[in-house]
Amino acid sequence: MAKKGFKIPLALKLVIAIILGIIVGQFGFLPEIFFQVLKTLSGLFSEFLSFIIPLMIVGLIIPGIAELAEGAGKLLGITVGISYGSTIVAGILAYTVASKLFPMFITSDLANTIQESGEGATALFSMGLEPMFSVTAAIIFAFMLGLGISWLRARGRGEALVNVFTDFGKVIDLTLQTVVIPFLPFYIFFNFADMSYSGSVFAVMSVFWRVLVTAIVLHLLYLACMFAVVGAYAGKNPIQMMKNQIPGWLTAAGTQSSAATIPTNVEIARKNGVSEQITNFVVPLCATIHLAGSMITIISCVTAILMMYSMPISIGTMAGFIMVLGIAMVAAPGAPGGAIMSALPFLPMVGLTEAFNQLAISLYITQDSFGTATNVSGDNAIAVIVDAIYKKDKKAAQAK
Repeated sequence: MAKKGFKIPLALKLVIAIILGIIVGQFGFLPEIFFQVLKTLSGLFSEFLSFIIPLMIVGLIIPGIAELAEGAGKLLGITVGISYGSTIVAGILAYTVASKLFPMFITSDLANTIQESGEGATALFSMGLEPMFSVTAAIIFAFMLGLGISWLRARGRGEALVNVFTDFGKVIDLTLQTVVIPFLPFYIFFNFADMSYSGSVFAVMSVFWRVLVTAIVLHLLYLACMFAVVGAYAGKNPIQMMKNQIPGWLTAAGTQSSAATIPTNVEIARKNGVSEQITNFVVPLCATIHLAGSMITIISCVTAILMMYSMPISIGTMAGFIMVLGIAMVAAPGAPGGAIMSALPFLPMVGLTEAFNQLAISLYITQDSFGTATNVSGDNAIAVIVDAIYKKDKKAAQAK
């Protein structure tokens, strides 16, 4: 039997791409045409991203809404409510910490250095590829049709529409996994080489590592608080539950996929004493709808970018973004970087145009492992609390 060759993890590829990009950008002997080619390739990929984003919204959100609404009941409502609430709380926590902490190192002088740095090389050409329809149109269409299909399914109809958009979503997911995700290391290499060439990269990197450390600390603190609250409600030892979660955390960090961690998480839920029916229901569902870790990472990165370019970060603007993002990330596929891809259409809500997509992706993607690990670890915390509610209701029903 042939042995499988060693596969370099995506996170390591991205780190290598960043380092190589910085080094190459410092090579003063390279002709300008070299960096123009890199800028052109980066621009072409950005155009493709802009083209696919509205299609991604349609293909992933519509079946997601339709499936979530199917068979709605008390436990489904509780699970969805806790998952969404946890994701929103995580976003508010990240914003609160970032808005207070980041100004300590993202000073006005540093922001001026980033903004006043050169624009880098000029692209040789562009395709002029335009999206088939706008992001706003895609969002409205996706929610309208998703809710409409849900209404039809409740009346025994709409399965044909579900099948069409489910298959379309699979095509989009295939495109992400075979084209977008594999090309990300090259894209980041192009971007960092250009930033290095323009002279802004070291100022950006001085922010980057601090944002990374802050996000990791927030992930760990959030999980500790989550398990403490759940343990108090369900009467379970939070420390033991966190020990049980270590294999799931490591699996998620290694695969960068909530979906790929479901089998491991199911076993962990059983170790935590969660009933079979709740385990089989909550764990797969939360792998799709509970994205507290991804929310922490995205909000940390977005807040940092806004500060780097002296843009407003008011709670009113960010709160709306957080609430919408908590719903939109349900469209995130079970692939590395899925959350940030789902978030790109909504960055204009806080003033970040398409020009900032490459920086948002670069800042987020190398932290994706930790966010995914927090997502799946929180899934089991939710499973414990839903199981406690289920058992209490069952006991009350038997007492009548």
